[in-house]
Amino acid sequence: MVVVIKRGMSRQRIKALLDNLHASKPKRRKEVDVYKYVGVLKLKEDPVELQRKWRG
Repeated sequence: MVVVIKRGMSRQRIKALLDNLHASKPKRRKEVDVYKYVGVLKLKEDPVELQRKWRG
């Protein structure tokens, strides 16, 4: 969340915005099961050689 503080805002308004920011709970990300992707990609080349080629 972003709080925009503009020039000339009163301290009370800034405090209210910050209190509102701290009061809202952060959204939790959905956990991802990375192990379901293990072994999915079948490679014919060495992964390190592929990486060097892609970066080169």
